Amino acid sequence: MRALLAFRNTIVELNILEISLLGAFVFCFLVQLYFSLFVHAKLASYKIDEIPERAVNPISVIVCARNEIQNLEKYLASILNQDYPQFEVVVVNDRSWDGTGDFLERLAKQHSHLKVVTVAEGEKFIAGKKFAVTMGIKAASYEWLVFTDADCEPASAHWLMGMQQPADQNIEILLGYSPYFKKRSLLNCLIRFETFFTAVNYLAFALKGMPYMGVGRNMAYKKSLFFKNKGFATHMHIPSGDDDLFVNAHAHAHNTAIQIHKETHVWSEPKTSFFDYLRQKKRHVGAGKFYKPKHKFVLSLQIAVQFLFYIIGIVLLCLPATLYLGIGIFALSIIIRSFVYPRLLKRLNYGELSWWFPLLDLILFVFLVLNAFLSIFVKKVKWK
Repeated sequence: MRALLAFRNTIVELNILEISLLGAFVFCFLVQLYFSLFVHAKLASYKIDEIPERAVNPISVIVCARNEIQNLEKYLASILNQDYPQFEVVVVNDRSWDGTGDFLERLAKQHSHLKVVTVAEGEKFIAGKKFAVTMGIKAASYEWLVFTDADCEPASAHWLMGMQQPADQNIEILLGYSPYFKKRSLLNCLIRFETFFTAVNYLAFALKGMPYMGVGRNMAYKKSLFFKNKGFATHMHIPSGDDDLFVNAHAHAHNTAIQIHKETHVWSEPKTSFFDYLRQKKRHVGAGKFYKPKHKFVLSLQIAVQFLFYIIGIVLLCLPATLYLGIGIFALSIIIRSFVYPRLLKRLNYGELSWWFPLLDLILFVFLVLNAFLSIFVKKVKWK
């Protein structure tokens, strides 16, 4: 009772500015709470089905490679040796000059289910990954297409078994998950934590019936869906977006499913340079500008609320009258979110980051602000 009276007296003593700031802070807290408890928590409680024991339809795996001989030598075998009765691996050699072509030719003689498509230098086509992906899809023999990158390694030999066409034939898009390998650096922790939140967001929203993106390191869709919608025709001029823009344009509540079984994860090599990572994120930000308006609104709201929550929180902590209220609300936010995200971190193969969640959340916020600021000035992006 005394605590309630003290709280009431504190509110009464605040001026208009302090009350406005506190109100905005509480609003941001509640919106943040909605995304955590009613969107992301849905992924935490999602029942993961066992991988099917029987393959139903053949699969074409599409891999685009530009000067990727080292990664192909390291990871392509794990794709070629998948435990699946009928599949092919289509590798598109996109204008490489590092020996990728010779390596693939030698490997194709050893593996009959490896198909090599070569894109040569020239002026008669639009250079870029979307053109390479299109060539790979055209060369694919089967209807169900599974996509990954040259620097990726499936978590198990059952990856394709889990990423095959779901039993529901209405499903045309299957969104997988692709974590990054662990390295000993703060940058690596940031990359993995940012990737984690991106994955939680697009997978959770897909479960809620609003799929808005996928990652080309681990996703699948029907070949007929690609050609029915004229491929990447509407955004061929954008350097990035062969994965997320395609999903954003054609995925909906009734044709999209997710697959997050641990044996279907696809591990990927992370950037080791901060500036390389910034360039990568710049490509992603550039593609995001072309999302559907409702998706842009929701994603912008998430970022804006996170930004305002921290900025207003800092201001409240600097004002003596709101110091303890600010600390209380901020602590409550951390406590509530700590019941959701550490569980998701473990589910998505980043369990060791659970203990660092509050600190990484703050570092990620600073990085996203920096990335948004730099994206205003860095205009040109390219693939490889």
